[in-house]
Amino acid sequence: MAENVVQELVAAFEKEYGRAPDVVTRAPGRVEMLGNHTDYNEGVVLSVAVDRSTYVAAAGRSGKECRVRSVQSDSARKFHLEKLSRPKKGDWANYVKGLVVELQKRGIPVPTFDAVIVSTIPMSAGMSSSAALEMSVAFALAELGGISLSWQDWARVGQGSENNYVGAMTGLMDQFSSLRGRKGQLVLSDFRTLEVKNVPLPAGTSLVIANCMVKHNLTGEYNERRERCNQAVAFFRQTMPNIKALRDITRADLEKNRAAMEDVVYRRALHVVGENERVQDAAAALAKDDVRTFGRLMFESHESSRINFENSCEELDILVEIGKTLPGALGARLSGGGFGGATIHLVVEKEAEGYARALRAAYRDRTNLDSEVMICHAENGAEVLQKRSQK
Repeated sequence: MAENVVQELVAAFEKEYGRAPDVVTRAPGRVEMLGNHTDYNEGVVLSVAVDRSTYVAAAGRSGKECRVRSVQSDSARKFHLEKLSRPKKGDWANYVKGLVVELQKRGIPVPTFDAVIVSTIPMSAGMSSSAALEMSVAFALAELGGISLSWQDWARVGQGSENNYVGAMTGLMDQFSSLRGRKGQLVLSDFRTLEVKNVPLPAGTSLVIANCMVKHNLTGEYNERRERCNQAVAFFRQTMPNIKALRDITRADLEKNRAAMEDVVYRRALHVVGENERVQDAAAALAKDDVRTFGRLMFESHESSRINFENSCEELDILVEIGKTLPGALGARLSGGGFGGATIHLVVEKEAEGYARALRAAYRDRTNLDSEVMICHAENGAEVLQKRSQK
């Protein structure tokens, strides 16, 4: 599939700009397996880069005006490299412009460029199409401008685009996953140390991703949840001044102070603290090839999202409920920020096709919505696919 997408992309670039691209890049979307909203709390996350990606073809050009076209939205944008102070709310090009601004903040010259974007990642489905776009554009700009940054710094540039330009206070998990994915592996990220390890996916399993078809805009709800986490940290700092983030708080700390905490702050913190525990327990289970425990932790994670963090929705809950009843079910939960988007299902590999069909049919019967259900595999992280000099 990737080869066909690249051919489509290059043809679209040549049609749009009348010349061949200098570089073609790819960056995958991601699915969060465990560790919901833990990244910006300096916690740990298990994620996976999937075989759905955003591809960018780009070439340098003269002047200061950049041109970018999205094949999926059939829309084009132009912007001046020195006139980016006012983002247009809700515009997909903000993710590209934000990258430019973040590089400029660091004193890094950004080349003027033409680009065409093609993506196989469903939009607003909790698979982080935004980070995939950012990292694919980042790798293209690195080639065009001779920009040399560590992968951690590229991740921060992508995060800065979202935090400072788009206005979503996201953490680093999406960019880390898109950059550090490995075929057949999960990504275990520690967002305090910024260490990343790859953990093998359990043998004989498949990932089924189901888009609930409810679109979500993370900015408002996401920022509110993050503020509640900050409030919990401020509460504990009154008596535990060395606390830096929810990563430093235990379940025992929470229970000891529950009566003194605002209930909503307690529940938001309980979710994050519990997720950190579940990620550690899951990593230990995977080391023993204990897929049943891993799946159980996924179900527990969804319940915590539903009750404590309240970032699920009826449609996501229905997908998880249906999944529990199907042959081959091992675990299921919402993935990503929540408030719509997708669920991730860990399934016995030989049952995956039937599971996906049954999930889609049952969901349609319950909601009258046609879910986009995909069987996905763990894929490598962002990469340069073609350079002009190689042709």
